[in-house]
Amino acid sequence: MVDEVPFSLGVTIVKPLSVFGHGITDIEIHYLQIKFTAIGVYLDPEIVTHLQQWKGKTGTDLAEDDDFFEALIRAPVDKFVRVVVIKEIKGSQYGVQLESAVRDRLAAVDKYEDEEEAALEQVVEFFQSKYFKKNSVLTFYFPATSGSAEIVFAAEGKEESKLKVENANVVEMIQKWYLGGTRGVSPATISSLATALSAELSK
Repeated sequence: MVDEVPFSLGVTIVKPLSVFGHGITDIEIHYLQIKFTAIGVYLDPEIVTHLQQWKGKTGTDLAEDDDFFEALIRAPVDKFVRVVVIKEIKGSQYGVQLESAVRDRLAAVDKYEDEEEAALEQVVEFFQSKYFKKNSVLTFYFPATSGSAEIVFAAEGKEESKLKVENANVVEMIQKWYLGGTRGVSPATISSLATALSAELSK
């Protein structure tokens, strides 16, 4: 359970993936914590074979090590992020947050070209008409090797909608938004991932 939102311990898309991390996105306004989404991160258990050089590090060490999360993102294994809405917002608001996070990251490494802009516009457009009601589910599936991502949005009573993102640079930065170490959107999720992976690595 993540803030009263149930998450399964595993999902199977192509291969079985296990839940390795969970958390929330929130904001503090006048000392009040407002929670927006609950997050579950599912990874192919094979991920640990790609992270051996961090064996023996504590979860706290890993949570502060951006190189570790860089390696996690680059590892050629399936990754799946499930996001459940706690506080409703317009899809356009979410799209703008995602767009600025991805664009800033691309600009910082000088990879924001016309192709990236076009791909990012597609993503923003996908969210534009959506309404994120409580308990709506948004998933991001990052296949092991393709450099693409599939985004699916499902709200109660509506047919789910899907978008395939084919631009590898944009896909990488969407991963970094959710799985990007100290600059990730949810510190709680990063900390949880670091703790779980530290435990797996020490087995």
